[in-house]
Amino acid sequence: MPLGPARTASPTVPVSLTINGERHDLSLAPFVTLLDLLRGPLDLTGTKKGCDHGQCGACTVLINGERINSCLKLAVSLDGAEITTIEGLGTPEHLHPLQKAFVEHDAYQCGYCTPGQICSAAGLMSEGHAHSREEIRELMSGNLCRCGAYTNIADAIEEVMAGAHQQREAAE
Repeated sequence: MPLGPARTASPTVPVSLTINGERHDLSLAPFVTLLDLLRGPLDLTGTKKGCDHGQCGACTVLINGERINSCLKLAVSLDGAEITTIEGLGTPEHLHPLQKAFVEHDAYQCGYCTPGQICSAAGLMSEGHAHSREEIRELMSGNLCRCGAYTNIADAIEEVMAGAHQQREAAE
């Protein structure tokens, strides 16, 4: 005689996501987080699992251009969304300006938080709220770095923001 209720397979929900420019039509259990989807079946392991509670920022990705902790988002809630992970920002041959600046400023140290830091910085730049070093540090405060590379991280972001600002002025 069974000791508890009979176990049945979890129902699934059809979801269509565009991840790093590639469309994925999936059938997912409703409890799967975006982080677990990325790192599991999709094998996009650049996004890191840190605290799994939305407190460290290691899992930060861009959802429709907005920075989000992927451990806190259920994948089924994102039907139709466009998601960019660290793998979608640049390649080893063609680094994103933030990736290049992180290398040049030694802003990665152990590297565990780096994908989340870079995705968060990309979101921060597109939001347009940071206009000073203090604002950069405040708006990046949700991304923890156990190595303490905060000064180098801020230097890298400032450099890329200054370059983007100069490019806008040149275009005008």
